[in-house]
Amino acid sequence: MRAIVRSTYGSPEVIELRDIEVPVLTDDGVLVRVQAASVNRVDWYSMTGTPLVGRVGSGLLKPKGEGLGTDFAGTVEAVGKDVSLFRPGDVVFGGRDGAFAEYVCVRESRAIVPMPAGVTFEEAAAVPVAALTALQGLRDKGQIVRGQHVLINGASGGVGTFAVQIAKAFGAEVTGVCSTGNVDLVRSIGADHVIDYTREDFTRSDRRYDLLLDVAGSRPWSACRRVLNPQATLVLVGAPKGSRLFGPLGHVARVQLAAFRSRRKVVFFIARFDKADLAILAELLAARTVVPVIDRRYELSQTAEALRYLGEGHARGKIVLSV
Repeated sequence: MRAIVRSTYGSPEVIELRDIEVPVLTDDGVLVRVQAASVNRVDWYSMTGTPLVGRVGSGLLKPKGEGLGTDFAGTVEAVGKDVSLFRPGDVVFGGRDGAFAEYVCVRESRAIVPMPAGVTFEEAAAVPVAALTALQGLRDKGQIVRGQHVLINGASGGVGTFAVQIAKAFGAEVTGVCSTGNVDLVRSIGADHVIDYTREDFTRSDRRYDLLLDVAGSRPWSACRRVLNPQATLVLVGAPKGSRLFGPLGHVARVQLAAFRSRRKVVFFIARFDKADLAILAELLAARTVVPVIDRRYELSQTAEALRYLGEGHARGKIVLSV
């Protein structure tokens, strides 16, 4: 099968499209013919080997695994003898390391769920990492409830576009922060209010918020706290690239340290793959309560270009690969 691989850390030039063996089908495994995949910031960090502290788990001098990618959508090709939930021909989506490939093999109990009718492979592939981050950040870490005032800083990116729609699904009043060119987009996906950060500093607004989901990480704690209610929660899910050693973790550490004695809660987290949460997202997709925003589409052979565009930091919604 064709797959995107790399044997060293570096820029998009280090990856290559190569023929490798199809994954071995395990007894509890589901072999999926991948139709589409999507690109996430984590793929950039995995490719470049930054921040350097992350190499403790991924490999100090070179990557432990050659594959790239996580999000996928496709058709079940075969199932192991112990699999009961899926059968060949089913359309599915989920997450698995090495998803930038023609096939992935996923354990039945892990991150794989049926794809709703009426949803395209590209739409489904755009969901897993970004939408799980938005859902878990708002629901689990932010404890969102109906009627709250929620601010999404970085509302036009992959996580942000899902966060706006999911927050609205929870019944919140949503304010999105984005650049001038994305104001109409953020409003079109349901934001009640949109702040153009090139014209207005959202931390100087008269509005006060119960929950801030910070994807952009563009403002320090001293500024963010001004617009948070006394019992509000700030959920950190993203930050600028930062230094080569600590990357975005530097911003996260500074915010958490500055907010140490505050009544307001500051939480940083990384989304986890959860089968039940993927099923919830599938329901939202089926109802069209959540509709993935797709910025650009690339072929598998153009993965380097897709990652290069991701690295520029200006993507509107998601970047997808046709496999």
